[in-house]
Amino acid sequence: MFFRRTREDIKAVMDRDPAARNFFEIYFLYPGVKALRMYRVAHFFYKHKMFFFARMVSQRAAAKTGIEIHPGATIGRRLVIDHGTGVVIGETTEIGDDVLIYQGVTLGGTGKEVGKRHPTIGNNVMISSGAKVLGPFKVGDNARIAAGAVVLEEVPEGATVVGVPARVVRLNGEKVKPLDQIHIPDPVSQEISRLEEEINALKKQLSDLKKG
Repeated sequence: MFFRRTREDIKAVMDRDPAARNFFEIYFLYPGVKALRMYRVAHFFYKHKMFFFARMVSQRAAAKTGIEIHPGATIGRRLVIDHGTGVVIGETTEIGDDVLIYQGVTLGGTGKEVGKRHPTIGNNVMISSGAKVLGPFKVGDNARIAAGAVVLEEVPEGATVVGVPARVVRLNGEKVKPLDQIHIPDPVSQEISRLEEEINALKKQLSDLKKG
């Protein structure tokens, strides 16, 4: 089982990464593959309630790869973690099959929940660089999460989400709004602009009172 899953992981990388050259390079040098191998060892210890050894292996993996996967997470088949530095996967996270995760992704909680605290990721989901998926909700099959998005609520199957907080811009191939992973609205700038408008309106009212 362990070796079959590892072979699947390597084939998945070769299918998705045009820079991947051969089996041995991926096995020995790709941090995502190495992190998954060590996760499976840690998960074995975790399931058998050997929590100290589980965390010891997972922390060693984080130090070696820059990818932190809690040993309690549930991960399906053929997960590809591309580059991977800064990826964090929380304890109650569930990940389906054929998922692609880029560097800097967090699958975490908001700090308010007990029990199931982390997201459930469906099959064939892509989570782009720097995205944060926070909370115990479902990301549907075939969903796409844009770079830098902060996802705080359920994502429908086949949806593409973008922004902070994330919103649906495409659903089952049909545009809701144009997708732009770079020019994402800045909520801080928007709030400053709103306050400036209010200040200008108050200044005008004050000026009118003085004239009156």
